[in-house]
Amino acid sequence: MKPKIDGSSRRAIFISAIAFMGLAHILFLNQIVKGVLFAIVQIVILINIPWFVNNIQGLITLGESAPHLAVRYRPHSMNMMIDGVIAVVILLLFVCIFIISVRSALKSYREYCAQNGILHNATRNPFKTFTNSLNNSFPILALAPAVLLVVFLIVVPLVFATLVAFTNYSFPHNLPPANTVDWVGLENFRNMFSGQNLWSGALLRVTLWTLAWAFFATATCYFGGLFMAVIMREFKVKFAPVFRTIFILPYAVPAIISMIVWRNLLNGSFGAINRTLMHFGIIQEMVPWLTSLWLTRFTLVLVNLWAGFPYFMLLALGSMTAINEDLFDAARIDGANKFNVFRHITLPLVAFQTMPLIIMSFTHNINNFGAIFFLAGGFPTVLDTPLTSATGVDILISWIYRLTMESMRYNMASVLAVMIFVLLAPFAIFNFRRTKAFKEGEL
Repeated sequence: MKPKIDGSSRRAIFISAIAFMGLAHILFLNQIVKGVLFAIVQIVILINIPWFVNNIQGLITLGESAPHLAVRYRPHSMNMMIDGVIAVVILLLFVCIFIISVRSALKSYREYCAQNGILHNATRNPFKTFTNSLNNSFPILALAPAVLLVVFLIVVPLVFATLVAFTNYSFPHNLPPANTVDWVGLENFRNMFSGQNLWSGALLRVTLWTLAWAFFATATCYFGGLFMAVIMREFKVKFAPVFRTIFILPYAVPAIISMIVWRNLLNGSFGAINRTLMHFGIIQEMVPWLTSLWLTRFTLVLVNLWAGFPYFMLLALGSMTAINEDLFDAARIDGANKFNVFRHITLPLVAFQTMPLIIMSFTHNINNFGAIFFLAGGFPTVLDTPLTSATGVDILISWIYRLTMESMRYNMASVLAVMIFVLLAPFAIFNFRRTKAFKEGEL
């Protein structure tokens, strides 16, 4: 069926494109290959409608309790939730492809009218038609694998983890497959943020310590690295390359190994540091480095400084190298001492160049699980009842670990995960929007 070149066939093409994917390409536009490919997608979806209905129904109900069945045959609510999320995502992808097919048909018709009844990508040669279609759709085909990986390996797990926050998925009464999980709406969020129970009290303390930890861990590492960079550059330290190599070793060693070694060194009963200090008569009794609340927090910041300052030292050295020496010479001629040169020239210029990395380091320390868990993960004092599992040195991410791996309260852990996402997303978006690739569309 040959469409008219005056645009009057647009309605017929639009209706046929909506009626069935690819139908307009086949009937009106002579794009057989493209039309068949679009039609195959819709046929596959139609054939699997029972599967979609079953999984979406399972997502809505999360299964019915079946105590009369053996455990292995009972409905698994979490599997049903994952299958339902995947089904919904596939349907959304199908809707996107459906919209693309309709837009493609309308675009081809506009080209047809503009070229007086000629389509460049529609020929009588099937092989050439396929080649033209492949060339025109190459960007979509090239991006499709990456999009699918992002959707199914990132988006689907994120959606699943978020949905758990709206359920009662927890030990001991709602742990599948022995028991089913139910939707509870905003009940978990009310318990966490209402301010009238143990959960809200634990959340407040853990959140304040998380922010304080992130601030002090970032500030000490940044200014510690900047201080060492200034010392080596301004005071002309001999064998500076040797010192740089020594200082970079903590950053080169895996953090897990470093934290475990420090935990053994700082052990209050048999740690090498306490025994050494007692041997030289500096202390008379063991120092509770990792068993006293405030001393443990101080130790965490101190050890993190040891492990993190080399990165900022190298960063500051690189930034200082890029500063024009004429600025320093002019400042010295005007009578500025080393402190004034550092305060008015070095610090502002280095801070300006490294500010995005400081923000990234702050967001990293909010989720710095390794430093907290592997150094002070055995902290024995629990602030609240075992219901919350929050210890005095837990940050949000380590609290999530305890809730999932120790007390199996997955619903409350999911609430915390959503909270962390809400806290960190603005920082990530801010950093991304400041990049040159985002502003100019190129690196």
